[in-house]
Amino acid sequence: MNAEVGTRNAEQRGETLPPRDLRERTKVFALAIVRLVDALPRGRAADVIGRQLLRAGTSVAANYRSARRARSRKEFLAKMGIVEEESDESSFWLELLFEAGLVTSGRVSELRDEAEQLVAITIASIHTAREGGRSVPRSAFRVPR
Repeated sequence: MNAEVGTRNAEQRGETLPPRDLRERTKVFALAIVRLVDALPRGRAADVIGRQLLRAGTSVAANYRSARRARSRKEFLAKMGIVEEESDESSFWLELLFEAGLVTSGRVSELRDEAEQLVAITIASIHTAREGGRSVPRSAFRVPR
């Protein structure tokens, strides 16, 4: 599963990995969340936490995709802020699943690692966009002026 979601272990071993598009990476993360939630045991706590995790984890990919289509820097920053929040929230729900004994450490550790990496990447992107570096991705749909 680490090949799908996390790269930190390979980086620590000094391996070089091909760069992955963040759009693909967030989608793979969302799919892994969907699979995890589908495999949760049935019960009130698992259902509630699973629903929250599913909402947050899939929102990461959807909002990143939306940020790439932003019509302005302000819109890009707003959407990336949502990506940051939802990635962090996903990490929280994964932690809660483990601490509640609903999943094993192995099942969530890589997903938590990936969620934390997505938070770090998103924060870096927000800082870069705020500094006025490269232009933000623009949507093909222009806002009339």
